Amino acid sequence: MTLTKRQSKQLERQLVAALTEACETAKAEVPGFIWLTHDTGGEDFPAGLRVTWIFDSQDSLDNALAGGQGERMRALTQAALAEADIEVPDLTACVQFDNEEACARAQAGNWQARLAQLRRSRH
Repeated sequence: MTLTKRQSKQLERQLVAALTEACETAKAEVPGFIWLTHDTGGEDFPAGLRVTWIFDSQDSLDNALAGGQGERMRALTQAALAEADIEVPDLTACVQFDNEEACARAQAGNWQARLAQLRRSRH
């Protein structure tokens, strides 16, 4: 998808607003979930879009996934993307999960480095 700079900024604003709503919903519903972030994937958008849901600990993440909350978060992601009028070819590839403990242990809490590593490992 080739967008002008203006279209790209507008789409980014819509996506951020929709994901913020999804984030607030998940914080109210999913124990241990604390925040989310996204990466549009640059020129690989929308196929390269990644939404990362972050938990406070590995235990919280494991419990959420075991309790079916991963599907809920995928549904929230899908709803946010639909609200922003974005279609991704593979929702499962678009959504990933992580936790603060893993980032602290592996990247000394540097989320920028952590997310860059996750992006490289998915290619």
